Formats: sequence, structure tokens, C-alpha cells
Amino acid sequence: MGSENDSSVTEFVLLGLTQQPELQLPLFFLFLGIYVMAVVGNLGLTVLIVLNPHLHTPMYYFLFNLSFVDLCYSCVITPRMLISFVKVNIIPYAECMTQLFFFAFFAIDECCILTSMAYDRYVAICKPLLYKVTMSPQICLVLTAWTYALGFAGAMAHTGSMLRLTFCDGNIINHFVCDVAPLLELSCTSTYVNELVVFIVVGINVTVPSVTLLVSYGQILFNILHIHSTHGRFKAFRTCSSHITAVCLFFGSASFMYLNPFPAGSLPQANVATIFYTIVGPMLNPFIYSLRNKDVHSALSKTLKKNILS
Repeated sequence: MGSENDSSVTEFVLLGLTQQPELQLPLFFLFLGIYVMAVVGNLGLTVLIVLNPHLHTPMYYFLFNLSFVDLCYSCVITPRMLISFVKVNIIPYAECMTQLFFFAFFAIDECCILTSMAYDRYVAICKPLLYKVTMSPQICLVLTAWTYALGFAGAMAHTGSMLRLTFCDGNIINHFVCDVAPLLELSCTSTYVNELVVFIVVGINVTVPSVTLLVSYGQILFNILHIHSTHGRFKAFRTCSSHITAVCLFFGSASFMYLNPFPAGSLPQANVATIFYTIVGPMLNPFIYSLRNKDVHSALSKTLKKNILS
């Protein structure tokens, strides 16, 4: 973070969600509750998957990584956001750049993990006889390595290009997180390189996963419609319904934020869109994947009985 000395701004002020005093306390307790649920849900799911050998399958391997990323995502975003509700949220320059890095890192990771999960479901439904070979531990490990490598590369690109900017006078960020768009609005030097980086990184991390998701679910839908048994069609669809819900929640809100034709940082709806894929999504995902999942229910029941008996 040596570039901090090149900027006359040494700290930023995060305005948060609202400046209305009557809303700040209720919102504080609302998002504190969401944060606690996100931490408990994701941490509980990761521990459950680790402790139960029958959940050591590709689907739950990716779900473990999704829960881990959601847990880290929540811890990077929400605590700093909660400060805005109780006092002026001043964030040092170095901490702001660090938050930007991890914000981008975990956002890209989640995008890639959801894509890997779609591929896993495609293989399970469309090529069941080849599932163990296609989704071998080695393949799963490679997909995960690529996930974190792409996240690191994208986060480095965003943060590195941001560190080259100079922030002269304005230091008030109209957001609850150090995101790219509101930071670019404060720069008093050219942001052309940053905008190019956003176009490339966001383009890659939206286009490739979107195409993969559409192709995977197109093939899945085609195969489901050719299943003669109504019970078989329902069972196949149920295995994908949780993932489809998580994908729509994440990609829908993220696309609104980054693919909007207007400057995202200046839109009042931008904060709401960011809330959905950074705070609400990580809180809901553990429940989306476990509420109707018999394997998770069975694992939870066995784990609880084992602990009670011991």
C-alpha cells in the first residue's frame, strides 16, 4: 500500500445506507441480525460438511467453498457497514484499498463457484454414467484452484489500478463499502485505465459464467423434459432449484450494479443492489441449500445425536 503517500487523501468517509436518524437504529439491528445469521449459517454448513463423510461429494465440495466464501464475504462487508449506523464511518486509505481487494476477490470467487456448481449439476443429470470420472477429486481441485486464481487476478487488477489514482479533495464515499464506482467518482486524475479494467474484468466474470450457466441449464432442461417419469422430472428439477435461486439472486443484483448504463455509484438503487449480493445472498445461501436437502438434514441429525450422546 505504498501508493498511499501519493494521495493527499489519507482517509475516506463511508456514508452508509441512510442519513435519516430515525432509520439508523432499526437498520443497525436488522443488519446485525442478518450478519449473525450469515456467520452462523455458513460456518455451521462448512463444519457439517467437514464432519460428515457421506457429504464428501463434488456437489458438497463446491457448497463447502461457497459457504466459506460467503462467510468471508460477510465478514469483509457487514461489520464496517454497521459502524455507519452508530457513528461517522471513517475508514483509512489503506483499509479502504484492502476492503476493495477482498470485496472484489470474494465476489469473483462466488461467481466462479456458482458456475462450477452449474457444471456439476449438468454432469450429474446429463451424463450420470460419467459423473465420477468427469467430476473426480482432481477435476474439482483444478476448478477450485482456477476459481481462487481468477479472484486474485481480478482483485489485484482492480486494486492495482485504483492505487495509481490521486484523490485530491473529496473523500466522502456515497456507499457503505469501498467499491470501484464510487471511488472513481472521487478521483481527480484520469480514470480511463480503471474503466478499462472494470470492462475487462467484469466482462470476463459475467460473460463466461453466464454462457456456461445458460448452456448447462439449457442441456439440463432438455434432459429433464425427456424424462418420462413425473417423479423423475421432479427429482431432477429439485436438485437444481436451490442453485438456480442462488444464481438468480447473485447474478441479478450484481448485473444491475455493474452492467447498468448509468454510473452505478450515483444511482440510489445501487446500494440496494449491492446489499442483495454482498449481505442478503450470503445469509440466504445456507438456508437455500439446506432447507429441502435430505442429505443435510440427515447429517445434521446424526451430528446432533452424536454430540448429545457423547
